[in-house]
Amino acid sequence: MSAQAVMTRILGALFYYSPERSETRELLQCLPTLPSLYPWRESEQIAKLCQEWPQPDEDALIWQFSTLFEGQGEMVAPPWGSVYLERDNLLMGESTARYREFLQRHGIAFDGKQNEPEDQFGLMLLAWTALIERGNPNAAATLLEVHLLPWAHRYLELLKRNEISPFYARLARVAMLFLNDVQQRKALRPEARRLFF
Repeated sequence: MSAQAVMTRILGALFYYSPERSETRELLQCLPTLPSLYPWRESEQIAKLCQEWPQPDEDALIWQFSTLFEGQGEMVAPPWGSVYLERDNLLMGESTARYREFLQRHGIAFDGKQNEPEDQFGLMLLAWTALIERGNPNAAATLLEVHLLPWAHRYLELLKRNEISPFYARLARVAMLFLNDVQQRKALRPEARRLFF
């Protein structure tokens, strides 16, 4: 598995799965090793971010995840692309339908256990991982340029500024560095889209 696929899988899982899952808890233990898992351009910055990562207790982290990713209360940084790309900030809008068609065209189907739109940030990273692992770099680039990057930086900026969870604010900063790095290395040109959130 490539270094890019490893990072994408780790970040995708942390943005999508609750910390109460045993697999997620194991990933939390590997956060200090992130600087060594990928050839970061901003190596000093990523090393510092991972070294000083705030680690709340498990109950606090579960509550923070629920608040930020599952909609318990007012969401300061909704993790679904359609909220940013649709004029009325609706889930499951036209952008979600286009993304779903893209996934179907490339043979990516989720197991049906996920109970939210496919355009959830972490779930999109996991789909990107699947395309990388299948050796489909053109589709992986399209996923980024057309479906994820047009709104991802706005989302990550909001998550980075959230006052609910220093842990997830730090995760947003790492994800921003990673996406910026991939965008530069692959000379990606994200679609310019108007954002509504």
